[in-house]
Amino acid sequence: MASGGAIGGQTGKAPLDDVMLAMDVVDTLRHEDNLVARELGASSREAELIERLRRIYRDQGIEVPDHILKEGVKALAESRFTYTPPPDNFSTRLARVYVNRQRWGRPVLIGVALLAVVLGGYFLVYRPYQAGMKAAAQFELAEGLPARMDEIYQQIFNETKVQSALEVAEPWVERGKAAAERGDREGALAAIEQLETIHSTLLAEYSIRIVNRPGESTGIWRFPENNTAATNYYLVVEAIGLDEELVALPITNEETGQTEEVSTWAIRVPEVTYEAVRADRQDDGIIQRNILGIKQYGFLDTDYAMPVLDGAITQW
Repeated sequence: MASGGAIGGQTGKAPLDDVMLAMDVVDTLRHEDNLVARELGASSREAELIERLRRIYRDQGIEVPDHILKEGVKALAESRFTYTPPPDNFSTRLARVYVNRQRWGRPVLIGVALLAVVLGGYFLVYRPYQAGMKAAAQFELAEGLPARMDEIYQQIFNETKVQSALEVAEPWVERGKAAAERGDREGALAAIEQLETIHSTLLAEYSIRIVNRPGESTGIWRFPENNTAATNYYLVVEAIGLDEELVALPITNEETGQTEEVSTWAIRVPEVTYEAVRADRQDDGIIQRNILGIKQYGFLDTDYAMPVLDGAITQW
């Protein structure tokens, strides 16, 4: 009667139980170092070694066929069932990294994601934003600011009634455009500010009235710090618009050099003007000629009814 083959078409291969027994034999031999050292080196005594192995297993209550014992002895001699670590080279290191990917994979993935967000923000948001700002600044300097200067100059041209306003404005247009051409935005804006001041001055209409109210000074005098032998005389005035409301004007204080927006200040005048106003008030307590000057629409300068000097103060 023919012998049966292995289940599932495994014909020709050792059954799994035999392989496991052979591995156990090899393991037993490894733990019996003295036995291996004495017996395995002598092939003529293989039978005696097998017999000793048989007794070891019988003492454990295990019956191991001779072919299994022989297979185990042979496997030990051939270093089968022995783990030999792979060489430490690039391939094995790469394999270890891959095996440990669960340990390092998540932090690396988070780091890559953060890096992608940062790079994406830089290249997709910040760089385009910077490029847009630069383009806008270049357009402003090349087109926007020069166009604004021309616009204000045209307004000055339309509003002025004196040639002097254009003579004052034209140099500022030239300076502003030159500043814009060389990329000096602050210089261009400063020129525009001066042009706007000229325009607003042309539009202004007010009278400069000498203050004549009880308890308030009409005139004051000072000794200048750099020449105590001299005396500076001032009349206290205020700017009154067509609607009889106070008008704030930029006045530079000659004592401090600071420019302030004020509606009441003191204009420096010759002594003769100061004395004439003082005599006018002392006559009946009322200043009859209380309009010191008039600023008309379309003009830059104020027409003064009495002599005045350059200089003013805002505090006394």
